[in-house]
Amino acid sequence: MDEELRSLTERLRNEAGASPAYDRLVATEDLDVLAAALTEPGQPLWARELAAFRLGAAGDGRAFEALVLLLNHREPRRCASAAHALARLGDPRTARAAAALATNELRVAYALHPVRLLVELRAPEAVPALVTTLRRRLRPHDPHRTVALACVTGLGALGDARARPVLNDALAHPVLAEEAVRALARLPD
Repeated sequence: MDEELRSLTERLRNEAGASPAYDRLVATEDLDVLAAALTEPGQPLWARELAAFRLGAAGDGRAFEALVLLLNHREPRRCASAAHALARLGDPRTARAAAALATNELRVAYALHPVRLLVELRAPEAVPALVTTLRRRLRPHDPHRTVALACVTGLGALGDARARPVLNDALAHPVLAEEAVRALARLPD
């Protein structure tokens, strides 16, 4: 069992209580059983999350929609698990969905994991989405500095010269300046 799955199952064990469905979803190797947990009415959130994670890690596309919903959840641990599974799913829609979530101003408080997922995927959508998200975070008194810092770090990791203008602008923000210097140093001349 990989570390992400172990962490997820420990967290969800507490949510599931003594439910026999928990043990069944952890133990099964039948992807159809996992997929059914995503669509059967009345399934608790922990069951849907466990099924989606396991399907995504197995490369089963039936998990895509559930994982995208979890990537935008208010609970950061659910977002992190969804991002991990989406990165392994290999679905070509993932980068577009992550970019849409990262740039959605109504959900910016939950954009940290979509930003990190875009960097991990290194998809064509990553740099434009991170530039857009970071530019919006550079407004005075923006409360989402964690998202801004993830964008700065991610743009440095991606090493795309299109990020230079917004990274230069980030230098004026004390919380971001040090990381912006490092990110700019990673860009090609």
